[in-house]
Formats: sequence, C-alpha cells, structure tokens
Amino acid sequence: MSTTLTPVLTANWDQADSFTLDGYGGDYQAARKALGMDPDAVIQAVKDSGLRGRGGAGFPTGMKWGFIPQGDGKPHYLVVNADESEPGTCKDIPLMMANPHSLVEGVIITAFAIRANYAFIYVRGEVLHVIRRLHAAVREAYEKGFLGKDVFGSGYDLELVVHSGAGAYICGEETALLDSLEGFRGQPRLKPPFPAVAGLYASPTVVNNVESIASVPSIISNGADWFASMGTEKSKGFGIFSLSGHVTRPGQYEAPLGITLRELLDMAGGIREGHQLKFWTPGGSSTPIFTDEHLDVPLDFEAVGAKGSMLGTRALQIFDETTCVVRTVLRWTEFYAHESCGKCTPCREGTYWLKQVLKRLEKGQGSEEDLSTITDIADNILGRSFCALGDGATSPIHSSVKYFREEYLKHFEIGGCPFDPKKSTLWGEQ
Repeated sequence: MSTTLTPVLTANWDQADSFTLDGYGGDYQAARKALGMDPDAVIQAVKDSGLRGRGGAGFPTGMKWGFIPQGDGKPHYLVVNADESEPGTCKDIPLMMANPHSLVEGVIITAFAIRANYAFIYVRGEVLHVIRRLHAAVREAYEKGFLGKDVFGSGYDLELVVHSGAGAYICGEETALLDSLEGFRGQPRLKPPFPAVAGLYASPTVVNNVESIASVPSIISNGADWFASMGTEKSKGFGIFSLSGHVTRPGQYEAPLGITLRELLDMAGGIREGHQLKFWTPGGSSTPIFTDEHLDVPLDFEAVGAKGSMLGTRALQIFDETTCVVRTVLRWTEFYAHESCGKCTPCREGTYWLKQVLKRLEKGQGSEEDLSTITDIADNILGRSFCALGDGATSPIHSSVKYFREEYLKHFEIGGCPFDPKKSTLWGEQ
C-alpha cells in the first residue's frame, strides 16, 4: 500500500478560486458520463470500488444505494448529511468550503443512480460561510444547466436544495436529520423502517455523508479499479485524515485508508516541539481513545476495530503529556450531555450523571468507587440508548479508565488536578 498522500478531493485546495466552477476544472465530466450510463451500472461501479461511508459507520455506499426499491411508484430522495459537529471532526466543512462542486457533481451522479429527482444538502446552521459557498456553487450549477430540467440534455430532471439546520448535534444522526428536514424537532426515529424504505416524507431515501458523495465523481471518472487499488483489502480508497491538537502542522491529510498515525505525524512535523504523545482519538470524541502504543495501527475500519476503537470520521485529536485525561473526558461528556435530545432515558439521564461525577473527580473530590460508578453508568447507556449518540458518549469513559486509571486515582489522592491547564495551551509554558 502506498503511504504517500493522495490528493483527490483536496487536489485544488491551494488555488485561490478552488470553490468556483472554473477552479474546479469544471464541466462535470463525471456527471455527464454517469448520465449516459444505466443507473444500475452506476450503482454497480460504486459497489465495485469498495467505497464505504465516510461519515463514521463505514457502511458500503453502493450497497446502501442498492437498497432503494425500484418501480415502487414513490418519489425517491437523496439527502446529504453535512451536519458535521462532533468535537475533533473537521473534514466536511473545509471540503465544502474549498471544493463544493465535487459535492454538487456527486449529488447529480448519486441522485441519477437511485432515480431521485429531488436532493437536499442538510448543512450545519452555524457555518454560514460554508452555507454561502454551497449556495453559490449550486447557483453556478443551475446557471450552467447542470441542475434543474433536462440535465445535460439527458431528459433527467434534478432539483437540489441547500437546507440550514438549527445547530443540533443530534441531527447528524440520519433519522433525526430527516425529522428536522421535514420541519419537526430533530429526534431519532425508531428503526425499522430504515430510510431506504421509508425515509424523507415516508419515501425511499439515501442519506450519505458529504465526503462519501464527493468521492463518487472520481470513481466514475477513473474507474472502480482505480479507487479499489488504494487502501486495504476491506477498506478501499482514500480519505481525509484531520489532525488537530498538539501537532506541529495540524490540518487535512488526504491519504489511503490503512496509513498509520506514525506516518501521518511524520508528514505533520510530529508532536509539538519538546513534548511526546500521550493519547489520541482515531475518529473523533465518540471513539475510544488510543495511546502511544497504537501509533502503528493501520487506520482502516477493521484494524482500528480490532484494537478496540473505531475509525469513525478519521478525526485524529492529538494530546501530549501536558493534557489531563480526566479534564478532557469531562469536556467531551459536557458536550454529549448538552447535545442529548432527551428522547431516551439512558442517554438523557446517563450523560447528565456522568458529567456530575466527572466534575467531582476532576476537582479531586471523588473516590475510587466513583470509577466503578461512571463505568456502570456507561454500561447502562451502551447498547440501550435510542441512537448512537449515547453509545458514543461512553467511548471516552470506558477507554480512559482502561488506559489511565492511575491518573484518575491521582486526582483524589492529592485532592485536585495534578495538571496545569495552561501548559496544554499554545500560550502556556513550553
């Protein structure tokens, strides 16, 4: 496997006009090619490429498209999940900012493949600069005749709507997103029925992540074999790895799946000078943390899963030895408690109590019994909550106690936090 960077989605990010149709290099050749194919052939090409969902779960994209029942007499819908909001995750927002036309072109190909005439991009309401950029890209596509009636003169019609959310993390969950899009309060639905059968407006719907859809044009242009030649046996292709935190050059690194953190850190200039790696997240705050012993774990769905975590959104938050694990886990837990939609008891009550106990522990006022309490609460959330938000909230709890139990104990041994929070900041003592 090649370990060099593979700039495809990020290829033109260094150009001043990358977000325009001209900067995209664009005549939407991949979409033109796709609309000249049989829709089932487009689905098969994506299946053959091995593309898996880039939103975290890693479900095979082509298989998801294939679940849409055809000839059912109902309208079909494509919904792009652009509600990126998990702590540490920062790939879809810069992608839409720098290269929105890759998403719009991917939408055309995907909607055609699943026989949808209406598509929606549900984008996080706070990122107004990105919303404006998406609107501009969609407007350009309409003006060129790439959207609307008779796309490319093929007889295919497609309307694309950019919809702004109201800033709820829960709406990143696909069924809560659909409820929000329909004008209801964003809360997850009971499954089944799954969106492929009864999604938006009770009709067959595909919900895909931004990066998943934006990857489709390159597959159609270059072929399924080209995409499948990168990555690992079961995790094909490339992806954007987002390095943040205590790293010399944080940013987006587009590389084949299966690359290791050690290799990415080499490209990013390593941990900030004078410090060493303590712990990190392979896929954002909802994935169990890793330590320096996991530097050489291939970053693909299977290898990361085998080591007890999840690849998720490839949000690599890097923390050095100045960081207090307890404080970090408390901050994440405060986020999950705040963002719990309240629909189910395990998550609503569990995240609240996790926050209370962790606050006490971080101040050094807890006891060893509290460690049993937080793991017990997490056990009662995991697998028992209505959606994956609750499960994600337990990941930092279980993994931090597993790897850093002594650090938890140290807090109440000395009656406070043994770390100076200023030292973990950029302006703190180096």
